[in-house]
Amino acid sequence: MGTHHHNAYGRKRELSKAESIYMALLEANCVPTEDTYALLLRAYCNAGQLHRAEGVISEMQENGIPPSATVYNAYLDGLLKARCTEKAVEVYQRMKKERCRTNTETYTLMINVYGKAKQPMSSLKVFSEMKAIGCKPNICTYTALVNAFAREGLCEKAEEVFEEMQQAGHEPDVYAYNALMEAYSRAGFPQGASEIFSLMEHMGCEPDRASYNILVDAYGRAGLHQEAEAAFQELKLVGMRPTMKSHMLLLSAHAKAGNVSRCEEVMAQLHKSGLRPDTFALNAMLNAYGRAGRLDDMERLVAAMERLDGGGGAAPDIGTYNVLVNVYGRAGYLDRMEAAFGAAAARGLAADVVTWTSRISAYARKKEYGRCLEIFEEMVDAGCYPDAGTAKVLLAACSDERQVEQVTAIVRSMHKHAKMLFKL
Repeated sequence: MGTHHHNAYGRKRELSKAESIYMALLEANCVPTEDTYALLLRAYCNAGQLHRAEGVISEMQENGIPPSATVYNAYLDGLLKARCTEKAVEVYQRMKKERCRTNTETYTLMINVYGKAKQPMSSLKVFSEMKAIGCKPNICTYTALVNAFAREGLCEKAEEVFEEMQQAGHEPDVYAYNALMEAYSRAGFPQGASEIFSLMEHMGCEPDRASYNILVDAYGRAGLHQEAEAAFQELKLVGMRPTMKSHMLLLSAHAKAGNVSRCEEVMAQLHKSGLRPDTFALNAMLNAYGRAGRLDDMERLVAAMERLDGGGGAAPDIGTYNVLVNVYGRAGYLDRMEAAFGAAAARGLAADVVTWTSRISAYARKKEYGRCLEIFEEMVDAGCYPDAGTAKVLLAACSDERQVEQVTAIVRSMHKHAKMLFKL
């Protein structure tokens, strides 16, 4: 049974358990408690049944029980896990409108919601709101905010929050140190991540497997595959077992360096450890083949993944097709690139900002400015919002001042629109 099926089965089981507790209480003429409602909300969100979760809130109100922070927090937690940013923001607004007593957990959840949606400044706004009403952040709140900045590689901001946490009397734990390491990793400063790792050890805080994984990733992102390899080996030396993620990050590091033979060894190692490569690992392998110009091997692997679809945890995802779009685009094979773009859509996979930007980039290399703008419009119509990378690629397509001015105006208006969308 594939992981996907297993998870779905687990979620179904959890849901029926929550529902049966709830029904038993109703039959016994007991009013379900806050905890029962909270359990039910989490179960519905986990099962992806958001309309039923909303129904629980309505039912509480009909029964004259105003939902408390405990209930709303359970709902927010479920929405966070389901990555339903807009719904979570709506629920948070509702809590404030209903004058429901928000607490530290509420704010921490919302900082996480915005952090995962790559909106660190909104996370910071929630943090300021929290302090303004005299609600005290705990170590989880600070770590959530460090993480929000870390995801975007804003290491100075992450560092500021980390220091503020210490000034507030919180001793950083492994999660806080890992969040700060992640910030340096994503900002492209592997030395910074390595220094935090050493500091953590010096402070008597034991690094965990995630700490080593972040180190492997930090070196890999910076193209330092030997250092990534050393961090991976050290993980094994201290007696920890590399997970699928550890192997995947090592694969990515070698793929970036075009080190295909080592990638193939890591793949063999994976199989030997009894681990089945997941989609992320296979995508890293695809990338290695693509960067090395071994397009036949890349295509063979994609075909195998497409055949496997649904039968195991390695079905192609949008990341798979992003590799193809990028590789074909860079090689100037525009027809093959468009075919890969179409194949993703045919599988019901929504193109993300990386897909669209890689596609625009291919035409930008050929200075096909008009085509780039057409694709950009398609992207916006599809509800995908450009990032700094998209703007850079569009500018690369320009060949005169007028075009540069036009692109600058477009990008400015897009940012205004994106800000409007996520107004608190």
